[in-house]
Amino acid sequence: MIKMVLAFFCLFASLQLCAQNIDKADQEPGFGGSAINIAVSKYDLAEGTNYFEDAQSLEKKGDFNEALTLFGKAAFEFNAVKNFNLYCQALIKMSNMHYQLGRFIDAEQILINVVLKNYSKMGSRVGQMNTYNILGKVYLADSKYTQSMWFYTQQGILAKQLRSNTSFIESVIGLAQVKIRKKDFVLASKDLKQAEVLANAIKSSQYKSQIKDAREMIASKTNPKK
Repeated sequence: MIKMVLAFFCLFASLQLCAQNIDKADQEPGFGGSAINIAVSKYDLAEGTNYFEDAQSLEKKGDFNEALTLFGKAAFEFNAVKNFNLYCQALIKMSNMHYQLGRFIDAEQILINVVLKNYSKMGSRVGQMNTYNILGKVYLADSKYTQSMWFYTQQGILAKQLRSNTSFIESVIGLAQVKIRKKDFVLASKDLKQAEVLANAIKSSQYKSQIKDAREMIASKTNPKK
């Protein structure tokens, strides 16, 4: 009887010691979740980067549907590790894939409901300015001229505040393109002239082809061949 009592006592003591060791392990900083989280974060970031690079390769090949899927996976991984800059870049790429596939509403929704909101939370005015430019293009392609002009105008306002000459020129050219589509050729020509003067002022030749193409478009509309 005494042996049974002693055996029971030893078993109880062993269980208590085991429970204490488990509690201690849970509280031990070296064995807790932080180290695991860091490892997982690095893994997720690497995964996201791999997805992004593979998606870019598919984009160059013109495989926009597959690229869209991989950009989406990259966005998921970047969001998981809270790298919101890369997250927004992946989302912009997703919107561009929708744009290339003619899915303008899907592109608009990603840019307005996710990208702009994230850049706003991040306090990135440059991010917002660049997104306004992309939205201007998307709405123009979708023949939504009022919305397109509004976003190009917003881009121009931020460009002035941030003293970004190139972005301001892009906004002016964007407005000219909208006006050409609306057949406001006189106003469009004035915008193109302004863009040309601004480009010359900063000694930039990167907009020459855009301005030339836009002027040729105006000429073809105002002086049709017989």
